[in-house]
Amino acid sequence: MTTDRRIFIGAAVAGAAAIGAGLWWRGLSAPYVAAADRLTSPLPPRPETSDLVRFATLGANGHNTQPWRFSERADGLAIAPDFSRRTPVVDPDDHHLYASLGCAAETLAIAARARGLSGEVVTAGPEGLAMALRPAAPEEGALFAAIPERQCTRSVYDGAGLTSGEVHALAAEADVHGVAAIWREGAATEPILDLVIAGNTRQMANPAFVAELREWVRFNGAHAARTGDGLYAAASGNPTAPEAVGRLLFDAFFRTEAENDRYARHIRSSAGVFTLVAPSDDPAGWIAAGRAYQRMALRATAMGLRNAFVNQAVEEPAMRADLVSLLDLGAMRPNLVFRVGRAPPTPRSLRRPPEAVID
Repeated sequence: MTTDRRIFIGAAVAGAAAIGAGLWWRGLSAPYVAAADRLTSPLPPRPETSDLVRFATLGANGHNTQPWRFSERADGLAIAPDFSRRTPVVDPDDHHLYASLGCAAETLAIAARARGLSGEVVTAGPEGLAMALRPAAPEEGALFAAIPERQCTRSVYDGAGLTSGEVHALAAEADVHGVAAIWREGAATEPILDLVIAGNTRQMANPAFVAELREWVRFNGAHAARTGDGLYAAASGNPTAPEAVGRLLFDAFFRTEAENDRYARHIRSSAGVFTLVAPSDDPAGWIAAGRAYQRMALRATAMGLRNAFVNQAVEEPAMRADLVSLLDLGAMRPNLVFRVGRAPPTPRSLRRPPEAVID
């Protein structure tokens, strides 16, 4: 998914350092802090539907559009796609949208089991998911504790590698949902980096892509708190600005070379890169890929690791075909690509309140 997309002002730092230094405080403004605190407050021992939905929305999702609708069923909850929040340029077949539903469903399942509910996915397909929330023995563990802490950390990592045990522990989480997690590290990440840069270059040359991305950027804390969605500039370590100024900076400094250089630094500073491959190339498979990613991201968080998507390698069809050849996947579609490593946390992007997403 595109949760860790470039948030534009990375290139602008060089051209607007003085502005950025003067405006950074807006990124941690009171409305933003209050919204973040509400979002990550503990799940009550006896949660209401709204409490479970709040935790579910902490799942990763493309451009942080939060393309989901929740509704109550006789024995649980349904999660349906919200096509009004799709991103048709970067995600024309809604692959990332359905993977986002999988991320929300897996987060909901883990949170529900921690509070003595089954959290079982009954159906998954083009209409979304149906989940049962029947009484069950509580299962509170490391993945549940990691839900409020998980984030896509879009920064330079410390360059340290992972042990084989750490890699195995992460890949095992994907296997829970029948999804293959292919690991590449060291020099073996360079061909993937080449595909990320090639895909990024194509996207940056597409005015429709740039316009779609700009519409989902939230330029300061108050802007992010007001919408509760989108890509918060400070989450990438970028300076924030009033909306009008931010749009001017975006148009002035969002450039291909600077973005490609940033992705090269990010991937080369990571311990390695995972590619997820679901067993089927359809909404059910895309949902499974999202569920697998969410488990891996939570396990990484519990292990003190960070991660961020580098999905240009699968978003552009030509790059995706090259990745299929590189990984010898045959007829299988690579779904999601993300890097893993160690780094300090960054500010998070926000979420809409439960009442905005529950029918």
